[in-house]
Amino acid sequence: MKLLFIGGTGTISAAISRWALELGWDLWHLNRGNRSPGSWLRTEGKAPEGPGKFHQINCDVSREADVAEKLAGLEFDAVADFIAFTPDQVQRDYRLFKGKTRQFIFISSASAYQKPLASCRVSEATPLSNPYWEYSRQKIACEEFLMKVYREDGFPITIVRPSHTYDERRAPLGVHGKNGSWQVIKRIIDGKPVIIHGDGTSLWTMTAAADFARAFTGLVGNIHALGEAVQITSDETLS
Repeated sequence: MKLLFIGGTGTISAAISRWALELGWDLWHLNRGNRSPGSWLRTEGKAPEGPGKFHQINCDVSREADVAEKLAGLEFDAVADFIAFTPDQVQRDYRLFKGKTRQFIFISSASAYQKPLASCRVSEATPLSNPYWEYSRQKIACEEFLMKVYREDGFPITIVRPSHTYDERRAPLGVHGKNGSWQVIKRIIDGKPVIIHGDGTSLWTMTAAADFARAFTGLVGNIHALGEAVQITSDETLS
């Protein structure tokens, strides 16, 4: 399997990258190269043991002409964009990867689901509508564009909606400060108060990035995932 990730070193994408390499896949990262592979490849002090090969393309994806030049002659089984947030960015991806990939995977967000919810049970059939957060509305607009080019032009898209995801670098907390989640853990250790949602009884779903990675790779190259939106979350609901 020949895979290209735009981004690739974040909470979700790093976990998928490690798992893809363990599966023996041929993995490419397209990013600015600000983080060395050693900073995200290792987890729990160990490097992946699989036979996969890693390739780095140093490039700012916003410089479309430069990206097109560096991708010349390359084709992929799947391309996933982890850092597209606005319609103009997925429109750029469409121009870059039309005819160059058998599957384009867009990382959307479960925050795009209807707010306030009509039901506490959320599935892929739940309407998309979030009047409270511009980030979510932009993700919805991205999904709408990609579904349009899938229907009208056969662009082979799959939409994935993660919920709140965490890994060994990021503690699963609802609210944290500008310095990240570990300062909240320090406050708990020190017996200091921390901010919570409402009275602390609202329900939420957390997902370990390593679990997300295994579900994600099941979508890669899966013909049944084309033209579909899929949510990947834990099956445990927490307050």
